[in-house]
Amino acid sequence: MVFPCDYHVHFYFNQETVALARQICEEIRDRFAVPMGRVHEKNVGPHPRWSCVLTVPAEKFGDVISWVCLNRSELTVFIHPNTGDDLKDHRDHAIWMGEMLELNLSAFY
Repeated sequence: MVFPCDYHVHFYFNQETVALARQICEEIRDRFAVPMGRVHEKNVGPHPRWSCVLTVPAEKFGDVISWVCLNRSELTVFIHPNTGDDLKDHRDHAIWMGEMLELNLSAFY
């Protein structure tokens, strides 16, 4: 069994919810001391909406995801492990909170 060293937690948002997403991501960053990526106001990589990513070490995963589950507001959250196999991580090992969206996985083929 493969255990990832960390996970990506992607928050999806739009023009109306960008401030909310930034606030939630900054709170997670500060509360759990995890790295926060850029707040992308454009689609990046396989992601079908604007997004921000937090990198969560495996040992903090339970605490962070429990908090996200209760505090994500109306935002869609996409979570995946980082095992080194990007296609499987995004396609087969994903966790969704909120709306399940179609990712653009073509870059992984």
